[in-house]
Amino acid sequence: MRSLHISTTMLTTSWICRNCLSRISRPLLKRSIRLQSNAATSETIPPALLSRARAIVTEHKELTEKLSNGFDTRAAKKLGEYSPIVNALGEWDKANESVTELTSMIHDASTDPELRSLASDDLGETRTQLVNASQNLITSLVPVHPFAHLPCLLEIRPGAGGSEAAIFAGDLFRMYSAFCNRNGFRTNLLKYENVNGTTEAGVPLSEAIIEVENDGAYGVFRCEAGVHRVQRVPATETKGRTHTSAASVHVLPSLQENSAEEQDFDDPESDYYIDVKEVKLEVMRASGAGGQHVNKTESAVRLTHIPTNTVVAMQDSRSQHKNKEKAWALLRSRIAQSRREKREEEMANMRRSVIGVAKMGRGDKVRTYNWGQQRVTDHRSGTTVHDLDDVMGGGQTLEKVMEGVRSWLMERDVEALIADDANTK
Repeated sequence: MRSLHISTTMLTTSWICRNCLSRISRPLLKRSIRLQSNAATSETIPPALLSRARAIVTEHKELTEKLSNGFDTRAAKKLGEYSPIVNALGEWDKANESVTELTSMIHDASTDPELRSLASDDLGETRTQLVNASQNLITSLVPVHPFAHLPCLLEIRPGAGGSEAAIFAGDLFRMYSAFCNRNGFRTNLLKYENVNGTTEAGVPLSEAIIEVENDGAYGVFRCEAGVHRVQRVPATETKGRTHTSAASVHVLPSLQENSAEEQDFDDPESDYYIDVKEVKLEVMRASGAGGQHVNKTESAVRLTHIPTNTVVAMQDSRSQHKNKEKAWALLRSRIAQSRREKREEEMANMRRSVIGVAKMGRGDKVRTYNWGQQRVTDHRSGTTVHDLDDVMGGGQTLEKVMEGVRSWLMERDVEALIADDANTK
């Protein structure tokens, strides 16, 4: 359908039916889209982003002409990357034009009263369409995180707070396990260590590593990285005083066997590259529960990346080969994540001088769980919910909190795009 174009003759028409007006005034925006963010909550697009989108449309036309003269792999790939932006801008232009023309019709003194009333009725819905088109355009412009398509590792460890922090770390482990189960994510428990070698609830946890095997899991759980704080009365507290403890959650990309990223292992420019000469390998006897086998074979493996002093130890399997394989995969994930975070921090430092973008790193407190008030507050997005049990059970309330953070991350990415545009001028 076409956007609304009203001629002078039409403006003097005594009557036009509501259905006809609606049919000619609504732009093509019926495609159902699940937005990744609520970053755009108005009809307007920041001028810097709009200019970027129009420049991409121009380049898209040039690439199309180039491909008409002969196939080029790079040009075809770029064309595919630009297509969502071109389509989103087209939808935004249609909706924006409709809002402009309806508004002009309403404020034009020569407009027939009945037509003005019909235009006024349709303006609200058309504005909503424009807001949705704005969200879609902004989402298409924000670069996808380089690890977003990958499976991920969730590393959970206790922080400050002694045994209460270790118990809370176990609570987070069960929360994420339940969330994955409810949402159909495949998981693999790579490591779970507590005082008695079990997964029993309430037993202090020293470390847990969950692999979420689904593609795109990193993009889902990226928002969970950081320090999670708990406020509650410990079971051992005799005077009823509330204690504050913490646990850390690290989210790393997971590299599956035969994944596309494996080809980057030998590329020194890749985030996944590790020079084997810079890694110290140690094998030893495993410790802890496990029967006679534990102390008789050297199945445990420890890898140390000397330049960064990153240490990975693995003893979950009785096979030294399997432990070594898991340890190398975990080491690559940690090094890749560290390199990515370093670049993001460097870019954030440059942007702060332009728009004051604040980066909340994984070492900052990101969320508070208050047992007494049955409240969960995320300090990045500002989202607060009062259904603690559903959050800890991995329910829809946890998804609501996570979605709020993903929206917050999208807003930071939009600010970064604007800052990048300012830095290049």
